[in-house]
Amino acid sequence: MYLIKNATILCPINGLIENGSIVFDEQKIHDIGTDVNVPQNAEVIDAEGKYVLPGFIDAHCHQGLFDGSIGWAGSDGNEMTNPLTPELRGIDSFNPDEPSLKEVLEGGVTCINTSPGSGNVIGGETLIVKPIGSGVVDEMVVLSPSGLKIALGENPKRIHGNEKRTPSTRMGTASLLRKTFTEGHNYLEEWKAYGAKSREAKDKGEAEPKPPKRNLGMETIAKVLKREIPLHAHAHRADDIATIIRISKEFNLNLVLIHCTEGHKVSSYIADSDIPAVVGPTLFWVSKAETRERGFKTAVELNKAGVKVALQTDSLTPMNYFPLLPMYVVKHGMSREDALKCVTINPAEILGIENQVGSLERGKDADIVIWSGHPFEFYSKVEQVFINGKEISIE
Repeated sequence: MYLIKNATILCPINGLIENGSIVFDEQKIHDIGTDVNVPQNAEVIDAEGKYVLPGFIDAHCHQGLFDGSIGWAGSDGNEMTNPLTPELRGIDSFNPDEPSLKEVLEGGVTCINTSPGSGNVIGGETLIVKPIGSGVVDEMVVLSPSGLKIALGENPKRIHGNEKRTPSTRMGTASLLRKTFTEGHNYLEEWKAYGAKSREAKDKGEAEPKPPKRNLGMETIAKVLKREIPLHAHAHRADDIATIIRISKEFNLNLVLIHCTEGHKVSSYIADSDIPAVVGPTLFWVSKAETRERGFKTAVELNKAGVKVALQTDSLTPMNYFPLLPMYVVKHGMSREDALKCVTINPAEILGIENQVGSLERGKDADIVIWSGHPFEFYSKVEQVFINGKEISIE
């Protein structure tokens, strides 16, 4: 059992707690506040003059799936041989020894949603992991699958259009999505009909009918159609954002906007559609036409419009610089309180893991970071990190 005492605690739910304490074991938080029950023999950590926060959450990145240090040999996040690959699972490409994972803790990040890339119209299943240093991804997983990654815009039409196959236009991308979701609906209806016939045969004492053939890709699409997992949609331009919102309404999907670079242009439309946005990457060069308007104003305007916003690195920003993201949205007009939510409870809620992480509350995972000062001050640094109540080395 551990006790952190004399801390300045910052939590998006409990707010600012001066001279606060947290009691936790090697799994969960037991108590938090200015008057806590201290168990006997608790290991005491005196955090006087320091800030204690929940671990930050990056709601969209590619850590573990791309290892740039070894080139093509470590590039395992884009299976660009077919524009439609819903059967792919990011967990099967995740490398716990991928070098950039070592930078995660330095940025105060304790949970990441990592994803296949955006080369395909449908890229595969995403997963949420904690960087606990295990050599086995299954021991790091919080949720898998956490969503299905799709992409609109330049990437899929360039990659597959150059191979003389659909899509070579934005129309082609949208048509493949509609076609796939329609096929998924038909697949569900086949199994529904089989279930009804099977029950009827059982009641009559007759032989059961032959079941439909399994289709792994359609099984993943079925999860999306049944709203068991969300659709994580790579979309930069405002028209691509509108297209995927249109399609999500047609099929009643649980949509999460990824990147949302021109979201400030259609912020009211996104807010009225009640769709969250994981905004970024912003600390990088303008790499293509559809990212020309990237800037921190997007997150600020979306937040002002009432959109639930999370900030992301997309792996283009090294994650040890993650605290710069909330710092810069504050510089561009967002309150510190809302900026903190954008890297804690908002991404937790968007990813559907808010009962485990995203704030410092009784019963939640003990993902706790001790900072030398306020994390939005440039010279503050991470001093200690606890994930699931266990201290993780940041060396």
